[in-house]
Amino acid sequence: MNTDPKITEAKIKVVSKKKDISWKPIDRKFITTMRAMNEYLLKPSDLEGLRKTSRRSPFEDAPPITVYLRKDVEAKAIEAWGSAEALQRELDKRREMDQKYRDYISEVKKMVKAYKQTYQDGDAATRQARRDMAVEGSRRVVMTAVLINACNCLFKFFAWLYTGSHSLFSETIHSLADTCNQLILAFGIRKSIQRPNEEHPYGYTNMRYVASLISGVGIFFFGTGLSFYHGIMGLLNPVPLEPFYWAYFILGGSLVSEGGTLLVAYNAAKKGASDTGMTLRDYIVRGQDPSINVVLMEDIAAVLGVTIAASCMGLSSYLGSHIPDVVGSFLIGGLLGGVAWFIILTNSAALVGRSIPPLRLSEINKELENDNMIRAIHDTKCIDMGNGLVRYKAEVDFDGRELTRSYLDSQDLDLLLEEMRNTQTIVDVQAFILKHGENMIDLVGAEIDRIESQLKKRHPEIRYCDLELL
Repeated sequence: MNTDPKITEAKIKVVSKKKDISWKPIDRKFITTMRAMNEYLLKPSDLEGLRKTSRRSPFEDAPPITVYLRKDVEAKAIEAWGSAEALQRELDKRREMDQKYRDYISEVKKMVKAYKQTYQDGDAATRQARRDMAVEGSRRVVMTAVLINACNCLFKFFAWLYTGSHSLFSETIHSLADTCNQLILAFGIRKSIQRPNEEHPYGYTNMRYVASLISGVGIFFFGTGLSFYHGIMGLLNPVPLEPFYWAYFILGGSLVSEGGTLLVAYNAAKKGASDTGMTLRDYIVRGQDPSINVVLMEDIAAVLGVTIAASCMGLSSYLGSHIPDVVGSFLIGGLLGGVAWFIILTNSAALVGRSIPPLRLSEINKELENDNMIRAIHDTKCIDMGNGLVRYKAEVDFDGRELTRSYLDSQDLDLLLEEMRNTQTIVDVQAFILKHGENMIDLVGAEIDRIESQLKKRHPEIRYCDLELL
């Protein structure tokens, strides 16, 4: 084995010379034929006399590509156009023409899509009308509750002034809180059906959840807080109680009216659960219709509150002590706190962004996977937007062969073959590929529109469908 130091040193120098990477990257030093024609506006004949070489193709299993020295191409372009300024002016002119063409095509596609949505998707107007009817039903329930609670509040207020009952005071505050909160709900319902605009492209459907959340917070701080405060003051500063005779009549009337409102809200919730294919419990727990949900919870609390107030007032009259009446104030405050907690919990979860039930999501995914144009779907998400609307998103892997077959079915193959035979030059090849490449992209867009239209037709709850190509 030869260990001569001079020979070893020579080998090191040779290896170091081979690993020299001081030259610029190939994509900066060389340029392909198509890029030379597009970026420098040259013809194939202009490139004939230039130096060229072969480089490995960036695509696997593809033959080598012919490239030219960029500095030679630049010099030839300046020679062909007279100056660099003249070349730049022509490039700017062509870019402007290309942009105008793209804008024109974009406008035409928008008009075609708008036409299809207006005149060919007749079910869209029907679905929108049904959703508006559902929202109108919620509004009627809320306004009925507003009127009844406002009347009950006035009667309870005068009865409290007459009797001084702590439980009756809590019930007065309860009815006042319900009235104010339901007015907020009415505003949220009205705002939720407002059409999308530039500031809110996805509309205002979440306003019902916002209004319901404000309502829950109001019940907690206003209803629960004042009830506990008045109960504490009743313990610290007891006062003689007046007879509760008339108060019982007012509470009885309130029980009847609150029970009627509860029945209306219950029937509305039951109908909503039936329409969405959910159980009544899931419909309420998920807060599917936040407005009806709040009215239902408040009416349940109202009926229980009236019962608690009447029972505690009766014990105070029987025992001759103010303690049961004060305890009633605490119990009603706790009841309001529980209702407020439930309303805040369900609506905050919806505002954060809640998925639809897994079974419904699975049905939508199955519908998409069964389309012969789609090979696979990934990363699917479906968010409940409120008002019975959802936003669906999925990454889709299109079947290239199926897409190509669909395009070929739309072409006259004899004419296509003749067109291919007439491609004699690089310019002809470029024109052929550009034409059919753009047509293929248009076909992809048309297929996406078709798939989205079918999804919305078979699943009317989908308002926005975002399909991302892989």
